[in-house]
Amino acid sequence: MMKASLKAKYETDKAAATGAASIAFNAGDFKLRASMTDATVGNGRSLDGLALAVEKPGSFIFDYNVPKKDFRFQFMNSIRVLEKPLNLNYIHFRGDNRTILDGTLVFDSANKVSANHVLGSRGCKLKYSYVHGGLTTFEPSYDTTKNSWDFAVSRKVYGADVCRATYQTKSKNLGFEWSRSSKLNGSFKVAASLCLADELKMPKLTAESSWDFDI
Repeated sequence: MMKASLKAKYETDKAAATGAASIAFNAGDFKLRASMTDATVGNGRSLDGLALAVEKPGSFIFDYNVPKKDFRFQFMNSIRVLEKPLNLNYIHFRGDNRTILDGTLVFDSANKVSANHVLGSRGCKLKYSYVHGGLTTFEPSYDTTKNSWDFAVSRKVYGADVCRATYQTKSKNLGFEWSRSSKLNGSFKVAASLCLADELKMPKLTAESSWDFDI
């Protein structure tokens, strides 16, 4: 018996509203995934918005954009530095020839530091994550290129629910998110974001839900 998951996503803002769906299958040590947008089914047999992926959890992900004939690959590894785990990611986008290096050093269950760097650029993004009491997480981050701070705080409520708020100081974007993860009833996430610098711009809303099943 194979395990599969189905995910549906809907986004709306002032300009347009879009929908997306993806389905993933477990095939031994690998996970196969196909995703599409409303453009894929709205234009008849169009390949617009269609993407395919192969993933080996903890090792690599290969994504292929069918209409653009473009791919992205990501390699993951973990090493130990001073007896602390360092999780590494190498991500390459073939289309715009962009490579990202990402690393997270885990000090303990409550503290970790991560860094994100685009090869060829002069800056990086630094983030510190602190979990207080196992329920509340504080995540300040600093972008050396933009010389700006971002802040995020999330808290577990009612067991499986998580409420999260974010603020980007450079763009003045304020975001709120409510998510729930359940093996029995599926998972969902509802998010809203608002640009405080543009009072005329409507908030952007996103709704996402996923289900796991046997086939």
